[in-house]
Amino acid sequence: MCALNQFIGSYSLYFYAQKATVSGTVALKATVPDTMALEKIHERFTTVSVCKKGTGTTYMLQIKNLTLTHKKDLREILGDFSCVFNNGDKAVIIGEEGNGKSTLLKWLYDPLMVEEYCEAEGERLISGEVLGYLAQELPKEDQQKSVYEFFSKQESFWNQTPKELNQTAAKFHIAPDFFYREQQMSTLSGGEKVKAQLMRILFAEPTVLLLDEPSNDIDIETLETLEELILSWDKIVIYISHDETLIERTANKIIHIEQIRRKTKSRFCIANTSYTEYLKNRSSQMENQARQAADERRQKQIRDEKFQRIYQSVEHAQAVITRQNPSGGRLLKKKMHAVKSMGRRFEREDENMTAMPEEETAIYFELGTKDSKIPAGKTVLDYSLDQLTLPDGSRVLAENISLRIRGSEKICIIGKNGAGKTTLLKKIAKDLMERSDIRAEYMPQNYEDQLDLSLTPVEYLNTTGDKEEMTRIRTYLGALKYTADEMDHPIRELSGGQKAKVLLLKMSLSNANVLILDEPTRNFSPLSGPVIRQMLAAFPGAIISISHDRKYIMEVCEKVYRLETHGLVETNLQSEG
Repeated sequence: MCALNQFIGSYSLYFYAQKATVSGTVALKATVPDTMALEKIHERFTTVSVCKKGTGTTYMLQIKNLTLTHKKDLREILGDFSCVFNNGDKAVIIGEEGNGKSTLLKWLYDPLMVEEYCEAEGERLISGEVLGYLAQELPKEDQQKSVYEFFSKQESFWNQTPKELNQTAAKFHIAPDFFYREQQMSTLSGGEKVKAQLMRILFAEPTVLLLDEPSNDIDIETLETLEELILSWDKIVIYISHDETLIERTANKIIHIEQIRRKTKSRFCIANTSYTEYLKNRSSQMENQARQAADERRQKQIRDEKFQRIYQSVEHAQAVITRQNPSGGRLLKKKMHAVKSMGRRFEREDENMTAMPEEETAIYFELGTKDSKIPAGKTVLDYSLDQLTLPDGSRVLAENISLRIRGSEKICIIGKNGAGKTTLLKKIAKDLMERSDIRAEYMPQNYEDQLDLSLTPVEYLNTTGDKEEMTRIRTYLGALKYTADEMDHPIRELSGGQKAKVLLLKMSLSNANVLILDEPTRNFSPLSGPVIRQMLAAFPGAIISISHDRKYIMEVCEKVYRLETHGLVETNLQSEG
């Protein structure tokens, strides 16, 4: 059901009209028992790209006519989506928060993962492929395992030689003994959790990598390793990431999922090009389409005004001759018939006019007011700590820490995963939030530490209970691209980016003048990223943050400190960007 098939230069953009309703769930896991069966599948689906990898093994990955519908509000997330993936594809799924990126990736890995909240209709054709899936968050069943148990329960771990394990540890910038630790997985840093999951996936030797926010929380050194992994992967990679730098450097296939008309209509686009070229071509196409549509409407106005004058002139002449000579209007009747025929032709032509380009509604949001500004001479933080240890006191992470912040400074703390950045920020947040001379708000790495997941966003943000505040909150949420239905969903059903927006709005409503942010851009789409960075850079108060987002560091932060074992060391911005 292709509604639009346009070409920009040498790159194809495919836009599909979507079905309004769907029913049933079809999830086909294609296994091929013999050559004849494979031939039948190949004959039926002629667009499938089939390639040989070794003797007698055929591989294939295709999504065919997939429609995903949210069960609660019957909102279509994705409609009639078809895509073929080939070896060498490094496909990034982009789109605003809550548009179904993670849902698509989960369904591709295992349709049962979305069955609870999403109805799916379509086919998933997999033959010979081994799928490796990285979840956005560490699964609950793995939280209580020790690191050693997490790895040792997988058979492929035991296929690794000590030399290979040491090489993997070096590549991911961890200690060689990491695989054998008795430390509980839930106590690892966010970056360490991501690394552990990535390494276990790679031990299984997948042919397809499905990665949901693999760049979350990992240090800059490991980000570079991730870039190398994606670039050197000769099979299929499909991933979601907020990190624009990573996307710019690695993606060669863009899957853009949109929700337009205030999230009442789904649309997608597939482009076999780089992210930078995609944005350039998309912008160019939108501009050209808008220019052409505006020109056609100007011409239409001129034409319609001329037509109206002719119509009124003939109509007036008919009225006059009817009064003066009732039998003499035959010629004018013919003329009016011709004018009306012309009007009908114009109406038909207008139906084929170039449509004005439709885009998702942009985020409009401001953090803080003029009251949030802090005098330049005021000391916001004068912090010192002899020793930074793990929460249980079992290990010293760093010593001789000192940090001084004055006025509306915006600083960022970086460092290797496991260095203690989050532990340090929690201590700083506790001290600042107890102060009465400033108004501090904290966004943790794990949003659930601050959010009540059983409440809706409106309930969570409405502290007074009065109707006026509720109306104001709904207006703000609308500016952050929440639909009316999403405002009334429990927070647990929202995407990571939508949860982050709730916390940002809470900070704004509280009139905070100091923001303490642990990976503030981690769950925002690359399309929202520039707006979020601009918003944080314009915040009139102080910001103390942890981030490995290279664009955030360059565009928002005035000072960068690296956490080392011997304390905080101020670092050159350019070297970390």
